[in-house]
Amino acid sequence: MKWSRFIMPISLVAHLATINFTLYLLTPHTYLNLWAILWYNLSWFFISLGLNFYSVERKERFRTSFHKFFQHYFIFAMAYFTFFAFMRFDFSIRYQLFVLCFLLFLLIFYRWFFFSLRKLYRLEGGNYVNVVVVGEDRNIKVIQKIFEEPDFGYRYKGFFGNSTSSKTKYLGKVEACYDYILENSIDEIYCMVSQLSSCELNQLIDFADNNLKRLMLVPDNKEIFTRAMGVELFGTVPVLNLRKSPLEKNYAKYGKRVFDVIFSLFVLVFILSWLVPLLFIITRTESRDPLFFRQLRHGFNKKPFYCYKFRSMVNNSLAHTRICTVNDSRVTRIGKILRRTSIDELPQFINVLLGQMSVVGPRPHMETHTYEYERSVNKYLVRHFAKPGITGLAQIKGYRGEIVKPSDIINRTRFDIFYLEKWTPLLDLKIIYYTMYNAVKGDEKAF
Repeated sequence: MKWSRFIMPISLVAHLATINFTLYLLTPHTYLNLWAILWYNLSWFFISLGLNFYSVERKERFRTSFHKFFQHYFIFAMAYFTFFAFMRFDFSIRYQLFVLCFLLFLLIFYRWFFFSLRKLYRLEGGNYVNVVVVGEDRNIKVIQKIFEEPDFGYRYKGFFGNSTSSKTKYLGKVEACYDYILENSIDEIYCMVSQLSSCELNQLIDFADNNLKRLMLVPDNKEIFTRAMGVELFGTVPVLNLRKSPLEKNYAKYGKRVFDVIFSLFVLVFILSWLVPLLFIITRTESRDPLFFRQLRHGFNKKPFYCYKFRSMVNNSLAHTRICTVNDSRVTRIGKILRRTSIDELPQFINVLLGQMSVVGPRPHMETHTYEYERSVNKYLVRHFAKPGITGLAQIKGYRGEIVKPSDIINRTRFDIFYLEKWTPLLDLKIIYYTMYNAVKGDEKAF
């Protein structure tokens, strides 16, 4: 499963390679032009982002969403001819139509090849998810039929129910599902809502959120909603996904990643390139400790990674267990300036470039704090459905730094979840602006 995230980027590269190679061979007189090459590639790329073209559902097959493929190609063909109008090339419309038809054939062949290869990969046991069903009603047979399609990559373990008419893959009562899900590394839970009381349903929702499990609801909805709820069709059965974030869309994943890389490269080249040696010299006058400090924190899907910072404290045994407090004796003189201006966070752009963090997202916490809050703060782990950020919505709303009272971490978690559910590019820009504004103005919680 670790390689599955590369499937869509590989498809994009394969499509662009097919387009460029075909146009180079068949239309060298119009293709061999820098502006033409840029136009063809950028057109395909931005059309795919706008249509969310490279978002392939687990249940998608060669014939599924074929209209989206033709829609994408039709818009690209219009963009292709639009460029001729600007550049005033001499061309044969009949020959260009032949080229586009041949290119369409190649792309359809690649689509068939891609889904055939994916099917074979899943039949061999790759790219799978473990699933269980909680509750049994008339929709369960339709859901089970979908799960049993081997090329969809589901590993259906069975179902839980308080009363059951079938013993096929019956795993026990509803209350037994929680231990089973944790012990068997279940990835997705499908709940037949009509078979559970509101109390049982809310308990299952809290369990899924607090243990980083995907929960899908098969209506009746019993008035259970979240701001991020989305609907998927399993055959003719609608299934509600409680945590369908806009960050999962292609234009968000790839657009946000491109922005992260460009922004972090700018900071590394134009700021850290001269700031690092300057700080090294300054800190040598006060301490012989290393300039950089790294700390193990939890990232996307609770995966641990080393988060980098400029050292602002003396080397101490509590560095990985106790957060900085007001007038903390561990903070050095230069460290006070670094923390007050948030300059100590700048090395985290290395984490951004490595893909472990994003410029904007929920702030990552120490491992010890994550283990503490996941037990004491309801839905705390939901924030790990996104990459952690150097700054975030909670930070510009005043919830940064030391946790003084329980409401601090509760409200921070609520803002982080709101960010996941309501993300837009404009929201990211707004957060970045207010982060820089607060750094210049000064933040009372920056110490």
